[in-house]
Amino acid sequence: MAEPLLSVRGLRKAYGAVIASDGLELEIAAGEIHAVIGPNGAGKSTLVGQIAGEVRPDAGSIHLLGEDVTGLPVHARAARGLARSFQITSLLPHFTALDNVALAVQAHRGHSFRFWRPAAAESALREAALAALERVGLAGRAAVPAAALAHGEQRQLELAVALAAEPKLLLLDEPTAGTGREDTARIVELLAALRGRSHDASHGAPGILLVEHDMDAVFALADRITVLVYGRVIASGRPDAIRADPEVRRAYLGEDETIVPEGAR
Repeated sequence: MAEPLLSVRGLRKAYGAVIASDGLELEIAAGEIHAVIGPNGAGKSTLVGQIAGEVRPDAGSIHLLGEDVTGLPVHARAARGLARSFQITSLLPHFTALDNVALAVQAHRGHSFRFWRPAAAESALREAALAALERVGLAGRAAVPAAALAHGEQRQLELAVALAAEPKLLLLDEPTAGTGREDTARIVELLAALRGRSHDASHGAPGILLVEHDMDAVFALADRITVLVYGRVIASGRPDAIRADPEVRRAYLGEDETIVPEGAR
């Protein structure tokens, strides 16, 4: 059996009497999109923070491609192939879309920062940044300041910034937050295209841990789904199994409801 891209074992995190992670177990395979869902307060963002290195767990371990990264800081995990996006837009608003991505390429490649000239002025950085913008459908908006982009375009730009680091694992925390129906559909299409729906990691597509409230997006994208409630995993498996799981219906959606994407109703 192939070694998992990410392995989380016995992860525990408490804030006083509130247990945000209660012995969490999770694995993500190379090239897989693995969604984590659950009600507000289930511990989803805490889990992402612990995997990214922003939150230190009280117990348990996190392995990336077999290496124990539990004690490593954010930048060290990034150097090993981990990138993430945030619920709230974290772009440089007065920089162009191209400059935002070029700076990410510059940081990933370890180039010195030359603040007296735009990173995008360097041809190697510019080419890589344009390629990332092309992947997310924003090549035609390269010269537009991030602040002038529509919200959905800003979400696409954040993804381009993350992809500029050539990650092995991409943590996406609510990538469709605040977007309308059309923008959400565009992001779903983009994420599906990134790995070609082929499950073939040889194409260089990163594995994705997706935290998302939009069930249509989750069921359109996820190979597997893990459900959290009060910091515990109550179910993990293929989408059809999760949709039919009675404990998930009781704990997450209510006794008489089922998890069915809108398009299937």
